Amino acid sequence: MSSFDYKAELKRIPHKPGVYQYFDKDDVLIYVGKAKDLRNRVGSYFVNERQLNSKTKVLVRKIQRIAFTIVDTEIDAWLLENNLIKKHKPRYNVMLKDDKTYPWIVIKNEAYPRVFWTRNYVKDGSRYYGPYASVGMMHIVLDTIRELFPLRTCSLNLSPENIAKGKYKVCLEYQIGNCKGPCEGLQKQEEYDRNLESIKDILNGKIGAVTSRLKEQLAEAITALNFEEAHLLKTKLDKLDNYQSKSTVVSSSITNVDVFSIASDEGYAFVNFLKVMNGVVIQTQTLEMKKRLDESDEELLAIAIPEIRNRYKSVSREIIVPFELEIDGLPSEINFVVPKLGDKRKLLDLSLKNVAYFKKERLLQYEKLNPEIKTERLLSQMQKDLRMNVLPRHIECFDNSNIQGNFPVSAIVVFKDGRPSKKDYRHFNVKTVEGPNDFATMEEAVFRRYRRLLDEQQELPQLIIIDGGKGQLGAALKSLRLLGIEKQLTVIGIAKRLEELYYPGDQYPLYLDKKSETLRVIQHLRDEAHRFGITFHRNQRSRKTFVSELENIPGIGKTTVEKLLKTFKSVKRIREESDDNLGQVLNTKQLKALRSYFEMPIE
Repeated sequence: MSSFDYKAELKRIPHKPGVYQYFDKDDVLIYVGKAKDLRNRVGSYFVNERQLNSKTKVLVRKIQRIAFTIVDTEIDAWLLENNLIKKHKPRYNVMLKDDKTYPWIVIKNEAYPRVFWTRNYVKDGSRYYGPYASVGMMHIVLDTIRELFPLRTCSLNLSPENIAKGKYKVCLEYQIGNCKGPCEGLQKQEEYDRNLESIKDILNGKIGAVTSRLKEQLAEAITALNFEEAHLLKTKLDKLDNYQSKSTVVSSSITNVDVFSIASDEGYAFVNFLKVMNGVVIQTQTLEMKKRLDESDEELLAIAIPEIRNRYKSVSREIIVPFELEIDGLPSEINFVVPKLGDKRKLLDLSLKNVAYFKKERLLQYEKLNPEIKTERLLSQMQKDLRMNVLPRHIECFDNSNIQGNFPVSAIVVFKDGRPSKKDYRHFNVKTVEGPNDFATMEEAVFRRYRRLLDEQQELPQLIIIDGGKGQLGAALKSLRLLGIEKQLTVIGIAKRLEELYYPGDQYPLYLDKKSETLRVIQHLRDEAHRFGITFHRNQRSRKTFVSELENIPGIGKTTVEKLLKTFKSVKRIREESDDNLGQVLNTKQLKALRSYFEMPIE
């Protein structure tokens, strides 16, 4: 088996269709393969060793690096695999090393153009569509076209002169309805050309208009009770529905083009490069760049493009990029293109998809090996999202709990470096507030918390989160102003309904992306504060309920109740204890009163 850690490699490979490439210790490409599921296919080389033949075992022992490119479909993977094998001729690839090519559909450059398939791409002015990885799919497309639009299949020279001279006669294809007889002038060039435009739309994937026309014809046939015609039209519609537009990996209209895209974060940038020659992708690579300063994506891509083009000896005059770009030192004839639609846009999207996935996987590797990298990235993102001047390394969140104004309590949870610091959690029994008053409860809790931190000369948090809207935020801010620290930290409120964030003095709330890490951390804080507060509130409510119940017993006062609860922990245990045990706390009169209250006989 290979000496490198294949388990770690498998973790970064997705369950997506694509092409994988194996490299040896000298970083030479030794094998290219395709897969409907990249991780499962690559994993099969390593986990099923006993089932491998001797040649494959030798291959696996030589693997020292795995690269992969994700694509949209299995057909795309098939095409890209073929292109890479033909370009690089890896040592261990056998099946596709020959000169076999995939078929194209061609609209011939001639009078009354023929439409047929070929494996020979000839630059004679004809229009080529494909290539098609599935020969069966190609024949379905051709059959559909021929059924929709009768075309000639002969190779006659149908020049206007020859037709005018009556040089040709219609054949069997005309008799059975497959051709409309342009050889005898029975079909005019204008009608034939209109059909060709519809055919081009189908081959380009623009089948909406054709589908609509067929549906209208189908409705007319059903109305006329022409069920045979309706069946034929329904068959054509089904074929059009099953038709797949041409691959994003291959486009006959694009030749000798470079495609670049970039994805970055605070410390790293990743650049993807696709090389397109003669309509096919022959090179794909994603490179990593470490930021030295706070360079923009435009600056980094301007550095990367000349380096990558030099490395791969590219002389392409057209470069597809995701945004406008100017690079000093490149030849003036090079043209940068930022596509919005069409085949070029599909190639750019493919590049963007690969670079985004590469970035995600690489950052996960970094963060797994160096957890502090994840922490710094998260805190930097929070600082940016929340418009803070410092990193929020120390965050505190407040929440109130009460039931109809009874047993009000307040809780505070503390996060340090983005993680809960449970030893610093605190709760407060509200002392100065009577009745259901969330604002006054918040005001008291915040004041008591930071009065104590100031008295003990402890470090203040960089961020305070208040669970509630503008009212609770205003109450908290009042206490911070009394303490003179409102400008030393950031305080925000979070409302539950739409997860909006409120800042002091701002009329409108801030809305973060629902998937953002910053919002997830704030929600975690809020939920943890709520959990911690509710737990404390329930304990207090239960304890005070027990106290109230025992104080209703004649002759038993508050002090005695506290002794009973301290000794026996609960009312249930007090009811179940023997007279001897209860007698350690109660006198005879109190014991009789307790038994009478619970209607239990004295032992």
